[in-house]
Amino acid sequence: MKRLTWPSRMPVDPYILLLLGTVGIAALFPARGTGADVASGAATAAIAFLFFLYGARLSTREALDGLRHWRLHVTVLVCTFVVFPLLGLAARGLVPVFLTEPLYQGLLFLTLVPSTIQSSIAFTSMARGNVPAAICAGSFSSLVGIVVTPLLAAALLGGSGGSGGSGGFSAGSVVEIVLKLLVPFVAGQVARRWIGAFVARHRKVLGLVDRGSILLVVYTAFSEGMVQGIWQQVSPVRLGGLLAVEAVLLAVMLALTWYGAKALRFGREDRIAIQFAGSKKSLASGLPMASVLFGAHASLAVLPLMLFHQMQLMVCAVIAKRRSQDPVDPHVGTDARYGGAVTDNVPS
Repeated sequence: MKRLTWPSRMPVDPYILLLLGTVGIAALFPARGTGADVASGAATAAIAFLFFLYGARLSTREALDGLRHWRLHVTVLVCTFVVFPLLGLAARGLVPVFLTEPLYQGLLFLTLVPSTIQSSIAFTSMARGNVPAAICAGSFSSLVGIVVTPLLAAALLGGSGGSGGSGGFSAGSVVEIVLKLLVPFVAGQVARRWIGAFVARHRKVLGLVDRGSILLVVYTAFSEGMVQGIWQQVSPVRLGGLLAVEAVLLAVMLALTWYGAKALRFGREDRIAIQFAGSKKSLASGLPMASVLFGAHASLAVLPLMLFHQMQLMVCAVIAKRRSQDPVDPHVGTDARYGGAVTDNVPS
């Protein structure tokens, strides 16, 4: 058997470094008083703008075209929104030995957010998997997550979630979620027919804008955490325990998606797409959602997601490199079920 080898250059996401830098700034210079009110208002506007852009970018037609491949997409959705949350609920038994209650709530929230799109496509391409399937699976997950993630959070997080972090999910909390997340997303979908071409032409610039918006959301959340003294609840030992739990969670999901897809008789290329799309969680979607769902307690809620995001990039890079070295039938150059060639080129 071939050993897994580490790439010579590990994928340390530069954006993670920016996020950590933003956390450091929030720790040294947290927003207070009027500044906190201004930052909170700006973060609310940024979240609405983010989900408007998500709606404008997502091609509903392409997503609907993939419905005929329902077995693969249902498998990914089940992994993302059923298996992951069940493992998150099982981790409840690790409190208080490995995790504090706030860290557990953040870990549980991590298991509820949708899958990634860009990195799933990139790793699937690197591993010579079914790239069109990865595109559709990521799009479906993001689309479903807009509605399902808040509903799962309402059902599973209970009184620990919601704006303000107390009192559970009231009718006002549901309305706030709809107004801040779903309405802008739907507005983006409606406006896509007029602004879709503009968004596509200025993808890089708008990408910088939405990443900057997420940094603002992180700064606001961690500032509130610093002012309220939430970070005093996290010790190095607890942080190490969280990392260990997340490593096990990722390993379990990677194994389940690979061997489960094999048991369901998916081909190699489909199994690769299922593994990378079904085992990952989206930082870009999760951070804004946490800000709405957790309010002042969002800083601890997003910490597990930030750590898991970097961990999944590093581990999946190793796996993708190993899969790229697997022997592939040279006569299989296309996947007719997905209407096109499976290439090594990642769509820009």
